[in-house]
Amino acid sequence: MLRILCLHGYHGSAEVLRNQLSPLRRKVDQLGEFVCIDAPSIAAGDFGWWHAVENETTHYEGWERTRDWLLALFEGRESFDGVFGFSQGAALAGLLVGLRLPVRFAVFAGGFLARDQSLQTNYDKEAAAFALPSLHMIGRTDVIVPPEESRRLSAKFVGPVVLEHEGGHVIPSTEVIAYRFDAFLRERAEEIRGATKPHDGSCEPPMSPPWSGPNKRAASAAIERMPAPKATASHVSRRSNVPTRSTST
Repeated sequence: MLRILCLHGYHGSAEVLRNQLSPLRRKVDQLGEFVCIDAPSIAAGDFGWWHAVENETTHYEGWERTRDWLLALFEGRESFDGVFGFSQGAALAGLLVGLRLPVRFAVFAGGFLARDQSLQTNYDKEAAAFALPSLHMIGRTDVIVPPEESRRLSAKFVGPVVLEHEGGHVIPSTEVIAYRFDAFLRERAEEIRGATKPHDGSCEPPMSPPWSGPNKRAASAAIERMPAPKATASHVSRRSNVPTRSTST
C-alpha cells in the first residue's frame, strides 16, 4: 500500500483535510494510506504553512519554520511514497519536490507556484527534480486559485497528468476524477513494486485493473464526454473576482 503525505490548505488542518479527502479517498482506500498532518504553526496557535507578507515584494513569513519542520520529518522515521497537497498545501508540495525530498510522485489539487521570489530557485533546479510522476486536479471555475495558476505549476513537471473539472476550489471526487486517480496510484504502486522486487526469478501476480463492471463503464463513458478546456479569456476575466490572498499565497 502506498503511503501518501497529505498537506492541508491555508485555513485548514489535518482533520479538515481528512474530511475534504474522504469522498475521493473512499474510492482508492485499498491503494493508499493517506497521512494528513497539521502545519507546525497550528501547535503555536496560528494557522497556515506560511503567511504571505506584501511589501515591495512578497515574502513568506513562516516558510523557514515549515521547511525545517518538513526536513526533520523526512530525516526521522517517517517515509512516504508520495505527497498530496490542496491549495496552499499543494504549493508546499511543489516546493517539497524542488527541495528533492524523497517522494516518488506528487498529486496537486488547486495548486499554484510560490510567489516569494527567494523560493524561485526551488523551481529552477535541474529538470530531474520535476521528472517524477505528477497529477494535477484543476477547477475551471476556481476563483481562489485561478486555473491558469494551477496550470503554471503543472507545467514545471515532465509529463504531468492534468485533470480539469467543472468545480471550483475543491478536492473533486467525480467518477472521472476518481477513476483517473485510481489508475494513477495503481501505476505508481506497480512501479514501486517493480523497483523493490528481488531479482530471484520469482514473478508476482499483477495487480487487478482499476475498477470493473458498471463503475468502470460509467467512468469510461464520462471520460469520453469530458468537455475540452474553455478559452483562456474566460479564465482571465475572473481574476478581478479573486479574493485578496496576500496572507495565503
